[in-house]
Amino acid sequence: MKSKIIQIGNSRGVRIPKALLEQAGIVGEVEIAAKNNAIVIRPIRRPREGWAEAFAEMARRGDDAILDEADSIANTWDEDEWQW
Repeated sequence: MKSKIIQIGNSRGVRIPKALLEQAGIVGEVEIAAKNNAIVIRPIRRPREGWAEAFAEMARRGDDAILDEADSIANTWDEDEWQW
């Protein structure tokens, strides 16, 4: 697909067809970078994106057990009386 670079004020721009944006999943803000003689436009990733799904998968596998239970770390350090 070809497109032309157009003048937008003091900047330049490219018109991107709606179908292409939908196919790439690009809506709203984007991240733009120059890489290997190309301009890369991608959707901005949100912080912690995908965490809910990852935690659900951990729970399904049983990987979300609490590791700091009192029985699992019992030692004499906690049992001895401290002197201040």
